[in-house]
Amino acid sequence: MGSETIKTGRLANGEAQKSVHKERHGLSSNGMNGKHENLGSNRAGTSSSGEDYDLTMNTGDVDGNLDGDIEPVFVCARQGDLTFQDIHDNGDYFDEDDEDDSDWEPVQKHVELIKWFCVNCTMVNLGDGVICDLCGEHKDSGILRLGCFASPLSQDAGCSEVESEMKGKNKEMHSQLSASNSSTAIGFDERMLLHSEVQMKSHPHPERSDRLRAIAASLATAGLFPGRCYPISAREITREELQMVHSLEHIQDVELTSHILSSYFTPDTYANEHSACAARLAAGLCADLASTIFSGRVKNGFAMVRPPGHHAGVREAMGFCLHNNAAVAALAAQAAGAKKVLIVDWDVHHGNGTQEIFDQNKSVLYISLHRHEGGKFYPGTGSANEVGRNGAEGSCVNIPWSRGGVGDNDYIFAFQNLVLPIATEFAPDFIIISAGFDAARGDPLGCCDVTPAGYSQMTDMLYTLSGGKLLVILEGGYNLRSISSSATSVIKVLLGEGPGSELGNIAPSRAGLQTVLEVMKIQMNFWPSLGSSYAKLQSQWGAYCNTRKQIKKRQRTEPPIWWKWGRKRMLYHILRRLHVKSKGKPSHHSS
Repeated sequence: MGSETIKTGRLANGEAQKSVHKERHGLSSNGMNGKHENLGSNRAGTSSSGEDYDLTMNTGDVDGNLDGDIEPVFVCARQGDLTFQDIHDNGDYFDEDDEDDSDWEPVQKHVELIKWFCVNCTMVNLGDGVICDLCGEHKDSGILRLGCFASPLSQDAGCSEVESEMKGKNKEMHSQLSASNSSTAIGFDERMLLHSEVQMKSHPHPERSDRLRAIAASLATAGLFPGRCYPISAREITREELQMVHSLEHIQDVELTSHILSSYFTPDTYANEHSACAARLAAGLCADLASTIFSGRVKNGFAMVRPPGHHAGVREAMGFCLHNNAAVAALAAQAAGAKKVLIVDWDVHHGNGTQEIFDQNKSVLYISLHRHEGGKFYPGTGSANEVGRNGAEGSCVNIPWSRGGVGDNDYIFAFQNLVLPIATEFAPDFIIISAGFDAARGDPLGCCDVTPAGYSQMTDMLYTLSGGKLLVILEGGYNLRSISSSATSVIKVLLGEGPGSELGNIAPSRAGLQTVLEVMKIQMNFWPSLGSSYAKLQSQWGAYCNTRKQIKKRQRTEPPIWWKWGRKRMLYHILRRLHVKSKGKPSHHSS
């Protein structure tokens, strides 16, 4: 959490300036009492104690010399002691027209404007408050020490009851299960924390090392890692492996950053001297996890890596991404013997890099659920019509949401009616999840509403499909509480705990339903299994939409409740009865 103090002059160029801090507390631009203290003028003023003083002239001797060569001496007297006679006798000295104020300058007083950035969501907060205006997190919360288990509303006070309780539970878990016989591997290396933005801009970059720290703190507090999960050693990916995904020019561009203190591929995609190493470690961990899982040495795994990768294309780095980790993992799985690989990308942004790499490859199926909004949401790609090319049509399935605020129901509905049917027909040997958690509730960039329970449900559906053999790779997610709680829920599913709640009847939003139907209509040309469900869904939800229209129409014609039960209650009942009788009369029109 960063903080800084901005000093701003109360007066500039002779005019009062309002500061944000003063506006928040209702202060006028002239200070508390509307007066300014002038320390260099022979005029009435105000003392520091708040009493008003004026000036009077001492007409007594000055060293016995009264010949007029010496200026009269003024002494301070209380305003109550100055009479009209005194003013009349010394009128020349009280003539304001004779005074020259041209050299008068205001005293520059500085007001401290407190500005601090939320440790959880990075948003700027002004004033001396301690709770973030956007996400409600305490500015000194323990989220980097306890992860999502820290209280969001209180300051971190060291060892807490939550921490003690979690330690007790972890001891019981460790007695039953050790990391040596765990079925879930975690890929992590502290050197990836060194990748950071050197140049401090208007506020901290959302893709920051605290993302991994918060997830690691949550897993440690829950006793999952270290504990129940198996750590896999890190290695840097080789240039030969990277060239299966990226152009040589792109690889060299990333390597060049290791000799530069600070550089940018795009205005929001930074690099420092450690970034190239961090990117190689992230890609290497993903490749090794994929081959380890496919070979059966572990059942599944979670790659807790950064920088993320799904925006990195064949020739360019963008969207915070340097190397495409999911693409490297998919090809590593195929090198280990997998014939068909499924990549499901639930990051709120479309994985344009992953799609570009595989849109001509029939052996890799890429399914993405993301905000699109007609191409207005970053990166603008991923419409439903982008299905693959050059004989690989159907290898890309884009589910583009038309608005923000999409939640669990829409995602799970899309999984049930699109993702799972297509994945089942494809029958992959290996499944990779590009797990961005920026569609999570509270994320400052994604602005959607998926909960940890929603992520665990989607993971469980793919876990069942693959028999538990899948690799989850961290992509985006910029609210520390959301990303750490969601990642913890996903890892629990990988460990076999299940999602924790049963799926009921999932009712999507109308916009979500329209998106699913649009994608089904396009993709059933390549996946015949969608045909029957598309017809069923159309008829089932066509009736639903008509019912919704009738309900809305009825609500528009109904008078408000206060009118029904107010002073016009009798008139309402009379009109209502007449309306019912008129509906009961036979129609005089022929059918």
